[in-house]
Amino acid sequence: MELGLKGRTAVVTGASRGIGLAVVRALVDAGAQVVAGARGSSPELDDLAVTGAVRVLGVDLSEPGGPDRLVEFAGGRVDVLVNNVGAAPARTSGFLEVDDEMWRATFALNLMPAVRTTRAVLPGMLDAGRGAIVTVASVNARLPDPAVIDYSAAKAALVAFSKALSKEVGPRGVRVNTVSPGPVATALWLGAGGVADELAAASGTDRDEVVAQARQSMVTGRFSTPEEVAAVVAFLAGDVSGNLTGADVTIDGGLVPTW
Repeated sequence: MELGLKGRTAVVTGASRGIGLAVVRALVDAGAQVVAGARGSSPELDDLAVTGAVRVLGVDLSEPGGPDRLVEFAGGRVDVLVNNVGAAPARTSGFLEVDDEMWRATFALNLMPAVRTTRAVLPGMLDAGRGAIVTVASVNARLPDPAVIDYSAAKAALVAFSKALSKEVGPRGVRVNTVSPGPVATALWLGAGGVADELAAASGTDRDEVVAQARQSMVTGRFSTPEEVAAVVAFLAGDVSGNLTGADVTIDGGLVPTW
């Protein structure tokens, strides 16, 4: 399927691994030029940069000036923004152990980079009368879990922010959508020290049992892949979805019941 991304310039945050890296690949495959922002690069991202279709900037997007630096590095007009940077620290000791600094850090990484990067690209999109902003949220925005209580709240805020903005800028040609994955087969969930390890340590169960329970909670019986999430992001970023805005697309293997 032709997505309508050939020759477009896209900025992707949190681009060095997992979903972000898969999004960079999907956009490049669709013909876009990609500016990738991440705190540190990765061998896979560096390999993509060698092709000339990707430029990489090492930047801490949780810092207030980071998003502006990334957009300045992109230069000129940005046609597509993919807000992906984020993390889900497990809070296995209960709400009373989640202090103000933990709340601040979670919102500083999961909400504010999207707000600031969107603010940086939006004037150019509005001037052009065209643009697509796709933000990676989470099913935890609608399925909050005490084990990720602050992350759930931040992702809910991210979805609400995106929906509100879509109403403001839609009449001027800028589309704003979110993608809400369930568990994805990335290091965030399955890597050393990831969610599975933290939940297993807190509950005294085997890590493999935690992963098996997560799989069983989904109708498909498996985690989504980063590439599957990236395909949804690329679809929303392209002209092929030209009248789709204000939507939150869930990709979770049937974890959240929908009617």
